[in-house]
Amino acid sequence: MALSREGRESFLAEPHVAALGVAADGDRGPLMVPIWYAYEPGGLPWILTGADSRKMTLIRAAGRFSLLVQRTDPTVRYVSVEGPVAEVTEGTSTLHREMAGRYLSGETLDRYAAWAEVELADHVVVRMRPERWLTADLGTA
Repeated sequence: MALSREGRESFLAEPHVAALGVAADGDRGPLMVPIWYAYEPGGLPWILTGADSRKMTLIRAAGRFSLLVQRTDPTVRYVSVEGPVAEVTEGTSTLHREMAGRYLSGETLDRYAAWAEVELADHVVVRMRPERWLTADLGTA
């Protein structure tokens, strides 16, 4: 059964690791990679990625990308969202910490944030304007 708008947005707002999909060039299938993301219901999903990474190169060329999040327990549920890039802005240490805080806590978060500030300084924030959603919940939670 498909999720309601509220259900899909609530599920996407949870800290899942997403599969990012973006069209590739030539005779290759789309690039599919795991990625951290952030989202608040009603807002724009966003990711952080290297300004010169293959992901970003392909996102710039395609002008759009997809995110897929899923779980298998206690029921199979997934949300896929696809849409055009709404904006690309410079990444900041505050945004790196915000993103990492969805997935890490305590000393692990502090260590990661310190590392990211140095090692991921070239990252950009890519926000998506959701256009198409695919959802399913194959049971009741």
